[in-house]
Amino acid sequence: MKEVLSQSQLKNLKDHQYSATGQSLIEPWFQVFWRWLIEKVPLTWAPNSITLVGLIINILTTLLLVICSPDGSTEAPRIVYLLCALGLFVYQSLDAIDGKQARRTKTSSPLGELFDHGCDSISTVFVSVGVTIGLELGHNVYWMMFDVFLGLFLFYMAHWQTYVTGTLRFSQFDVTETQVMIMILHFINFLFGSHIWSLQLPVLGIPLRMIVVYSSLAPSFLQFYNNIGIILQGGSGKNKSTIAGTSTIFPVFPLGIVIALAVMIAHKSPSNLYENHPCLYLLSFGILSAKVINRLIVAHMTKSEMDLMDSGILGPLFLFLNQYFNCLVNETLVLWICFIYVTQDIVRYCMAVCQQISQFLQIYCFDIVTPHPGKKSPKNS
Repeated sequence: MKEVLSQSQLKNLKDHQYSATGQSLIEPWFQVFWRWLIEKVPLTWAPNSITLVGLIINILTTLLLVICSPDGSTEAPRIVYLLCALGLFVYQSLDAIDGKQARRTKTSSPLGELFDHGCDSISTVFVSVGVTIGLELGHNVYWMMFDVFLGLFLFYMAHWQTYVTGTLRFSQFDVTETQVMIMILHFINFLFGSHIWSLQLPVLGIPLRMIVVYSSLAPSFLQFYNNIGIILQGGSGKNKSTIAGTSTIFPVFPLGIVIALAVMIAHKSPSNLYENHPCLYLLSFGILSAKVINRLIVAHMTKSEMDLMDSGILGPLFLFLNQYFNCLVNETLVLWICFIYVTQDIVRYCMAVCQQISQFLQIYCFDIVTPHPGKKSPKNS
């Protein structure tokens, strides 16, 4: 496959050391379960394989919910919500033990960290869309868009400040707590149905779902405030630059372009493309956002500059040009083309990065067997 990393990036990656601080409130309780769970995992299982299995399960359960409620407002069969809760629990558990498995099998590597965070970025897209469907935010489609992009932007900011300071910081209310709340939400839907969130509250005169949305804004704003404060203080590089010696503010633009295009195309669509296909639309732009997040993580771990534009931007460009020429092609068809294009684009990018790193470090991505030092990894590593 086409090489996407330079030799200098690969050399910097080899010297990369994982650095993180902080611990969430309920993580210590989960650590007891995760330490028990890792003892049940065979030593022959590769850490990255564990992560990938969890991600696939999480994606499939969310896609089942999307198929049952493509407009984000139709109630799905209750069993689907239970499957989403279980899928997220499985992903959370496997994502938590992959690092432990790497230490058990002595196969820790920069590729493992990159693979873990890359899967997290993709999972964030599907989990965010899934929770908005669970709340039936399709009745308020622009709140649906806001919530999905808010989750992605906060995830992006966490790695943005890591790119600036070199250390990933966890707050007391972080990913674990958010995932537990989402699992509880899906379980409530399993018990009572998702229409429960449409109940009108007396006095306030708003549906119950909006209370959940408004309640999420405070911790989101606090996380945004903490991260932006760290970023504006300056980085650990020369003259308070990023660890790669680049601008601390520049990373806002690659993701900002994607979000701006998503809002503009939705607003300008003559056929109400987003309103009629909110889930497909958000998955398309969400997957492109995940690609941008992956490039930021790579830039951090390789201490390199992040490019402004991405090849995945061609997907939204199809939609934009079609609108510019008065929708010569059916917008729904173009949206499907966009979705397929950005999906294959991120898959090809991730495969190319993993293969190139595996060959450089002479390790396997999905096998704990390490080649002999004098031999190169096979091309399908």
